[in-house]
Amino acid sequence: MRILVKIGGAQLESHEARAELCVALQAARAAGHELVLVHGGGNQIRELSRKLGLVDRYHDGLRITDAATADVVLMVLGGLVNRELVAALEQAGVRAVGLTGADGSSFGARKLVKDGVDLGYVGAVSRVDPKLVLTLLANGYLPVIATAAPLAANEAAASDHFYNINADLAAGPLARELGADALLFLTDVSGVLDAQRERIDALTPARCAELTKQGVIHGGMLPKVDAALQALAEHPRALIKIAPAHGSESVLRALAASSGTRFVSDQDAPLALATFGNQRKEA
Repeated sequence: MRILVKIGGAQLESHEARAELCVALQAARAAGHELVLVHGGGNQIRELSRKLGLVDRYHDGLRITDAATADVVLMVLGGLVNRELVAALEQAGVRAVGLTGADGSSFGARKLVKDGVDLGYVGAVSRVDPKLVLTLLANGYLPVIATAAPLAANEAAASDHFYNINADLAAGPLARELGADALLFLTDVSGVLDAQRERIDALTPARCAELTKQGVIHGGMLPKVDAALQALAEHPRALIKIAPAHGSESVLRALAASSGTRFVSDQDAPLALATFGNQRKEA
């Protein structure tokens, strides 16, 4: 199985968390899976911006990225965070190669404008050329992708800086174009919780809308769910989950019905829920 793992938050911020993640990735590779790792680095961007005297500004959860901030984003995502992840993987015995969108022209950006607000150098994935990533996978390497990219050649916008692409929102189109069988959003939570604070096994777009309207899905879970739903729209045949990142077998556990929350289309919900029930009985 080819698995795209999106990681962020605490798993990027300490040596111990990175080491644990790398052990989990190695365990999944040892089980025969191909892996691609996609990462963000929002906290690290905030920290370096603060040191440089840059003011953080956001619109609807997206960082407004002027030219100076675009340079910080590239330095942090394509440099600090990416290099630390590659080094941690190599130390765990996993051959890894770090990439941005520019490497092998693997993916380009289109300028993102939301609610009529100019976000600056904030982008979305415009086009993907999978050749380099597939070549790395075929030769036993784990690609580690930082979601900073130059403007795609066919896009009309400023092209003098890299664009900051939200890693959660980049995961869906990357997973689709790379032919991933599963997309795992590994986080510091057990999954999406219901009103009784119990983990929900499977969610459809309709159920997500209902729970959001009721205020059950709220706060920091909202962007995670939005990203998973967008990934479902981009790549509906893939296994898409929000699952916990903790533990040396977190990637393998996330593939099981007993871990995290799976996102399925409204049409596929009956079959998915039946499958979850059967897997739980067998467990």
